[in-house]
Amino acid sequence: MGKIFHAFSLPLNIFAPQIFIPMFNNLTERLEGAFKTLKGEGKISEINVAATVKEIRRALVDADVNYAIAKEFTDKVKVKALGEKVLTSVTPGQLMVKIVKDELVELMGGTEEELDISANPTVILIAGLQGSGKTTFSGKLAHFLKTQKNKKPLLVAADIYRPAAMDQLNVLAGQINVPIHIERENKDAVSIALNAVAFAKQNNNNVVIIDTAGRLAIDEEMMTEVANIRSAVKPQEILFVVDSMTGQDAVNTAKAFNERLDFTGVVLTKLDGDTRGGAALTIKYTVKKPIKFVSMGEKLETLDVFYPERMAQRILGMGDITTLVERAQQQFDEEQSKKLEKKIRANKFDFDDFRNQLAQIKKMGNIKDLLGMIPGVGKAVKDIDISDDSFKGIEAMIGSMTPEERKNPEIIDQSRRKRIALGSGKDINDVNAFMKQFEQMKDMMKMMNKMGGFGMKMPGSR
Repeated sequence: MGKIFHAFSLPLNIFAPQIFIPMFNNLTERLEGAFKTLKGEGKISEINVAATVKEIRRALVDADVNYAIAKEFTDKVKVKALGEKVLTSVTPGQLMVKIVKDELVELMGGTEEELDISANPTVILIAGLQGSGKTTFSGKLAHFLKTQKNKKPLLVAADIYRPAAMDQLNVLAGQINVPIHIERENKDAVSIALNAVAFAKQNNNNVVIIDTAGRLAIDEEMMTEVANIRSAVKPQEILFVVDSMTGQDAVNTAKAFNERLDFTGVVLTKLDGDTRGGAALTIKYTVKKPIKFVSMGEKLETLDVFYPERMAQRILGMGDITTLVERAQQQFDEEQSKKLEKKIRANKFDFDDFRNQLAQIKKMGNIKDLLGMIPGVGKAVKDIDISDDSFKGIEAMIGSMTPEERKNPEIIDQSRRKRIALGSGKDINDVNAFMKQFEQMKDMMKMMNKMGGFGMKMPGSR
């Protein structure tokens, strides 16, 4: 059985519904509405293409895309659409979706661009405004390079103005067990950076990540300091970290930084926030530098290489099953998965297994973001706030069960349910609903077993 089925066998109605609007939801809906203009049409024509393209342009402008860029984008779409012949197996609407997807991919950079980490040590300079998420990203990047690239990173606290930034980076370094270079009394960021590189060479740290100071707005002092660090340590990578929620302001800030630093790549943070997405769509077009990473939430695992095609698929409601598979493969132990599969085949899936699955899912990142990667599911959960807190009630109920009850769910009668409700601080109705959903999930697993659904393997699984 594939790990995806393990991870998402949870019924969606176990989560408490609250209004939440993640990035691109509005754009996705608007684009879907534009494509409906072609629904039922037998062929592409000047008239129906013009109406569709007009709606796409409006959707992009509303998503905080510069009008000139939106117009250039839709002009390309129109030319391609009118130049295509619709195959008998493809509807005009399907063809338009493909054309728009291809153009979105091109607008966002075409292909992914990975970090250049070939030098020893590789020096990576992190720059951006205060509040953009530089320090958190520095920790995430160190974790990524350590766990995914088998590197030995060194974090460097070069923000000499905010002691809290040093403290935050120190905490993050401790969480991921990565060394950190701090000189609290040194007020010269350039010498801190130089000393850190020397330290890395002496201690076999093959990547040096320098977290620099930011300001609330661009000023000459900040720009000069970062430029001086760049001149001194000659980094292989200069990453500009930008808060995607600031929209076109993010694009304008990127332009200003790039003129002074000539950075090598962009990092978009806070993609899980309530934002219109214009920065993600147009920053590559504007500054001619690739988006290298996207970051969501505070968890150190929630850092992804930016793949333009995957992002385009998500914008168009197609999901992103590839990233979901990769996240699962990083977190799920192959032997544990095999043991779990055997238990499900024997219809012996219990609450201990359930709790272990919850723990694994939580490690994969933001739950709603993960569900949004499944084609068709993102739209179904767009108005539901699904956070890690959604699991707390479930975990409390399972924690209130005895070991025997967790191993043998069928022995949990009404009196036991009352005790579980009391011990978890939940209402008896909550316990009854959870037990019912658990049984429904087991029934679904049993049905999948009978249908041969467990024979499907994920890419990369053995």
